[in-house]
Amino acid sequence: MDTIFALSSGSPPAAIAVVRISGPRAGEALRALAGGLPEPRHASLRALRDADGALLDEALLLWFPGPATATGEDLAELHLHGGRAVVSGVEAALAGMDGLRRAEPGEFTRRAFANGRIDLAEAEGLADLLSAETELQRRAALDMAGGALSHQVDGWRERLLRHSAALEAVLDFADEDDVAVLPEQFLSDIRELREEIALALSAPHAETLREGYRVVLAGPPNAGKSTLFNALVESEAAITAATAGTTRDVLVRPVALGGVPFSFVDTAGLREDGAGEIEAIGIARAQAELARADLVLWLGPEGEGPRGGWEIEAQADRADRVAKASPQARVSALTGAGIAELKRALVAHAMESMPKPGEAALNARQRSLLDDAASALEGSERERDPLLLAEGLRFARVAFDRLTGRAATEDLLDTLFGRFCIGK
Repeated sequence: MDTIFALSSGSPPAAIAVVRISGPRAGEALRALAGGLPEPRHASLRALRDADGALLDEALLLWFPGPATATGEDLAELHLHGGRAVVSGVEAALAGMDGLRRAEPGEFTRRAFANGRIDLAEAEGLADLLSAETELQRRAALDMAGGALSHQVDGWRERLLRHSAALEAVLDFADEDDVAVLPEQFLSDIRELREEIALALSAPHAETLREGYRVVLAGPPNAGKSTLFNALVESEAAITAATAGTTRDVLVRPVALGGVPFSFVDTAGLREDGAGEIEAIGIARAQAELARADLVLWLGPEGEGPRGGWEIEAQADRADRVAKASPQARVSALTGAGIAELKRALVAHAMESMPKPGEAALNARQRSLLDDAASALEGSERERDPLLLAEGLRFARVAFDRLTGRAATEDLLDTLFGRFCIGK
C-alpha cells in the first residue's frame, strides 16, 4: 500500500501548517527529512532537510506507530511554519521519495474506516462535523462521530445474533427437547427491538439539521413578505417595491439564529388573477415551496393560509392594515417592532425539530436501512416457521451491517469519502 501525505491544516499562509503522512513508509519519510524518529507520541523539534541536504524548516515532529493511530497505520505529523514556500518545499521533498504520493480527498479517513478505526456511521458524523456551521450542527455531528448511533446499532445487532443462535438451535437440533423450543420471550423481545428502532426513526432528520429549518414566507402580493424576509436574514437580499408581483422567483437564504440553522424562503405573491407568464411560474414555485416547508409564515388574510402555518400580522406600523384577531406575531420590518420576538419564537419552535443532546440525527441512508430492519422484524413477528423467522432476522442484521459499513459498496464509499477535503 502507498504511503500518503497531505496538508491537513488550512491553506497557507498561516502561523502553523500541519502535514500528515500515513502508511508503511511514514517512518522512512521522517528519517529522510529529520535524520531519525522522535520518541513516539512526543513532540520533538527537528531540522528538516531535502534529499540534497538543504534546510527546509525547523519543525515540530510527532511520530505515531501503528496500529493504534487515527488511520490504523504508521502516522507522522510535521508542524511547520505556515508559509507557502515552506509547505511547498516539504511537500516536494515528500513527493520525491519512493512509495509516497499525495493523498486524495478523504483518503486518511477512508483508511481509518478500512482499518477498523471508525465505522461508516462515525465517518458520516465526521464529514458533518467538518461542514458544521452552527452549535447544533457541531454537537450533533460530534455525537455521531463519537459513535452514538454506532453503539446503539451494535447493541441491536448483538441482540439479534443471540436470537438467531436460539433459532439455529431449534433448526439444527429439533429432536432434542432441551433446545427444541424457543424461549417464551423470544417474539416479545423481537417486538421490543422493533419498537426501539421505530423510536430512533422518529428522531429529527439530519437533512433538517444540515440544510436548516425551512421557513417559507407566503401570502398575496404586497403583503410585506420580502421586507420581513430581509429583516429575518438581516440583509437586503430581496428586492422590495410597492409594485405587485415584484418577487417572481424563490429566494433562499441560510442563516443561524440563536445557534439554530434556518433556511428562510421568500416567495412570489399568491394570486389567481392578473399574473403574467413569468409571475405565474413564480407562483407555481411558491406553491411547491409551501409543500416542502417545515413552517409557513402566512402574511395573507387570516384563515386562508396552509394548515399549521403561523398567522403573521405584518406591516404593523401602517394605519390601513387589516388587523388579525389572533396572530402568532405582529411585526413591522420598517420599525423593527416584534422582529426580535418573532425570531425568539422561531428558534424555540425549530429546536423541537432538532436532535437533543446525545440523540442521533439520521440521514436518508441511515433511515432507509433502519426502516428495512424494522420491516424485516415486523414480518418476523408474524412468522411461525423457524426458517422464515431466521431469514427475517438475517435480513435485519444485513441492514445493520450496511449501516455501519460491515457490508458497503465501493460506490457508496467513494461518495461518502469524496465529501472530505484533501488531508482529512
